[in-house]
Amino acid sequence: MSKSTIYFDRHFGHWAYPVHRWLYQHTGGRIGGHSPMGPMLLLTTTGRKSGQPRTTPLLYVPDGSDFLVVASNGGRDQPPAWLLNLRSRPEASVQVGGDRVEVTAEILAGTDKEAVWSTLMAQYRGWDEYQQLTDREIPAVRLRRSAGA
Repeated sequence: MSKSTIYFDRHFGHWAYPVHRWLYQHTGGRIGGHSPMGPMLLLTTTGRKSGQPRTTPLLYVPDGSDFLVVASNGGRDQPPAWLLNLRSRPEASVQVGGDRVEVTAEILAGTDKEAVWSTLMAQYRGWDEYQQLTDREIPAVRLRRSAGA
């Protein structure tokens, strides 16, 4: 990760991420489903205040039939809104490519986070660098397919 990655995220991300989401949704992930850092998914949570669906593109690591994501928020001191939404209501959905699946989120911290952190770092070391930018413990989140999904 470089300073330019953080600069882009903090200065242009609020314009780029909605475009990314739109392209991903409308191409079934053919555009936006992969980044130089690895595969991307779309996470749809329920807004904790609005009750409306909120969709966020996220880098992920497959772990068996689960999906691992990191609530880094670019190393900001405040957690991402999607994490706060999952804390309020852990039921969500993901789109991976053209497939949609219902999931339940398990927020990992402490030893649970440590158990998957090396797997996450093998894909993208930037998450470790984001952790250095904030005093907030950046959690990993396991998105587990819901029963019957």
